[in-house]
Amino acid sequence: MRSTDTSETERQSDRDTLIDLMARVAHGDKPALAQLYDRTSTKLFGVCLRICRHRSTAEDVLQEVYIKVWHRADQFRAGDNSPISWLSAIARNASIDWLRKNGRHVQEDDSALEAMPDPQPLGDAVLEAEQQSAKIAECLDQLSDEQKQPIRSAFFSGLTYSELAKQGNSPLSTVKSRIRRGLMNLKKC
Repeated sequence: MRSTDTSETERQSDRDTLIDLMARVAHGDKPALAQLYDRTSTKLFGVCLRICRHRSTAEDVLQEVYIKVWHRADQFRAGDNSPISWLSAIARNASIDWLRKNGRHVQEDDSALEAMPDPQPLGDAVLEAEQQSAKIAECLDQLSDEQKQPIRSAFFSGLTYSELAKQGNSPLSTVKSRIRRGLMNLKKC
């Protein structure tokens, strides 16, 4: 459970960083655009390449994507979309626009696509993880405070049983029992 929490925490941290960068780009911060490019260009290039199917075309379209981002960053609303979804939609639309404008479909083998690394999880994996996180949060809310608090502190903040006992002025065995009972209740949920 700890590795899932860590990866969820990392995804949330990455998302928060992208949201911050988008806000800074919206205010004309060029270094923020460079950082946004560094963090997202691999994924967005993959989107462009999948649609355009030609490496040099995808590179040109990707450049257009970041020009559009520069001009439209103020339209991004963090509550409506994740930053990477919003950016991917721009890349997808720019790629489709290029195909429509040029009226041709370049035939190229997919070896360039297969060689491209994509560090981001697939959309269905992200959706599943978000649903699982929501279910865990819902189940956690059903626990009593004496079970909920130590579980959150242990799994989300990384505190040890000893640290939790000191923090709550409780015996170590009591903290362990509360967490064990809480985890059993989570499992039932």
